[in-house]
Amino acid sequence: MLTRELQTQSLPYLHLHDKVHLALQLMNDNHVTHLPVVEADKYIGIVSEEDLLQADNDHAPLSSLQQSFANISVQGEQHFLKAIRVATDNALSVLPVVEEENEITGVLVYSELLKYAAEFMSLGDPGGIIVLETESNQYSFHEISKLVETNDAQIVQLNTTTDPQTGIMQITIKVNKTEISALVATLQRYEYNVKYYSGEELYENELRTNYDNLMNYLKI
Repeated sequence: MLTRELQTQSLPYLHLHDKVHLALQLMNDNHVTHLPVVEADKYIGIVSEEDLLQADNDHAPLSSLQQSFANISVQGEQHFLKAIRVATDNALSVLPVVEEENEITGVLVYSELLKYAAEFMSLGDPGGIIVLETESNQYSFHEISKLVETNDAQIVQLNTTTDPQTGIMQITIKVNKTEISALVATLQRYEYNVKYYSGEELYENELRTNYDNLMNYLKI
């Protein structure tokens, strides 16, 4: 899914002549800590609540703070996972979407991006999650897939991350089956280190762990 295809929340844009106090009020009203600054539909940069609070005069125009604007955005043709990575790396509550010649076409809200990530990882679908560890040179998708299928299950999501210091690969698997004790036992027989698994119930912190695994994997 491309960023231009996402439903974007309707947020106000700021302008260089707007006053600091107005920008703070708009952020408060919309429950965000960043807003884009534009002029004639051209994206200039993004200003943060922190920068606004450090202004000496809350009646000063935003142009007086322009040097502190961050020039961060994503292109409309980029995948939405790239948007999540950029927003995460820069701790942004919103992320502007721009097209050619820096024309702003919308704003992505970070909380909404997380919802898209949950859908992408099939977190809302019933199933089990298993986290494996193995030497990176021992990883075989074919073997793991075969072991899953022999337990009458299918892989619906798979992500990998590798520790650069140890070379240990962590494999996070989502399967379309909630009763996974037999599958876990099979993987252990094939000498996979099962670091974590969850079948019948998924708690919020467990979903967050799976999401963090994906973020480490992306690094795009």
